Amino acid sequence: MIRALLVLLAALIALPALAQDTMPPAPYAYTQLEDPALEARAAALMHTLRCLKCQSQSIADSDAPMAGDMRHQVRSRILAGESPEEIRAWLIARYGDYVSYEPRVSTTTWPLFVIPALVILIAAGVLLRRLGRRRGGAGGEEA
Repeated sequence: MIRALLVLLAALIALPALAQDTMPPAPYAYTQLEDPALEARAAALMHTLRCLKCQSQSIADSDAPMAGDMRHQVRSRILAGESPEEIRAWLIARYGDYVSYEPRVSTTTWPLFVIPALVILIAAGVLLRRLGRRRGGAGGEEA
């Protein structure tokens, strides 16, 4: 009896994870737009958006179901007349700053831009201080 309950519980837990892959792809996931100009705008945008499942590929290059859904959203919204920047803003609001390969300085991303500059300044300061001590020490011994 307990074994049957455990199997049932395991099946219920695994069911949502399997649901995404069994659904058919969205209509514009693998179908280009008929208007070449609109498709070019969509493709340009898709190359600047990161697949959240693959993380190393853009949604244009990824075969993950989630990337297909995101391509569908981009193409559908381009057809509806939205600009690529409006679509990017919507995707960032929905998935976070990580979805964009072109991050903007904001309240959540400013450390990504400031910390490397601070590390470089600190390293330069340490190097200059050490070089200054050597020059000062060597000059004092010669005199």
